[in-house]
Amino acid sequence: MEKIVATNRKAYHEYFIQETYEAGISLLGTEVKSLREGKANLKESYALIKDGEAFLLNCHISPYSHGNIQNHEPLRTRKLLLHKKEIERLWGNISRKGFTLVPLRIYFKRGKAKVELGLARGKRQYEKRATIKEKEARREIERHLKRDR
Repeated sequence: MEKIVATNRKAYHEYFIQETYEAGISLLGTEVKSLREGKANLKESYALIKDGEAFLLNCHISPYSHGNIQNHEPLRTRKLLLHKKEIERLWGNISRKGFTLVPLRIYFKRGKAKVELGLARGKRQYEKRATIKEKEARREIERHLKRDR
């Protein structure tokens, strides 16, 4: 069973998600406790591959409420735990023009904190408008079908 801590809902609006990957996160004790309280924000965060290692940047995990002076820094860079082959595959995909790694959600799976990463390509403004138009049309059809039943 998964307990979802934070989702990046804006990612699906800003990007076309091609593939998703599951990665572990290297966290401090107070970060894990803060995540269990649901105090995380993925807005403006992204993943980066540097020197054969993956990192999560700009992910805000609030300081633990019962923490002491040794509490963690909220915006620190966190290492992502992936297999070497996965990192190499991601690096090959990211090096293509227009692709990036975006965290989609943070969740707990069997007691371990995980991040779902999406291999994403940015949408242009007209593509965003078209997506919104499709969603509204689908909603309208559902509304009519529901009313007719």
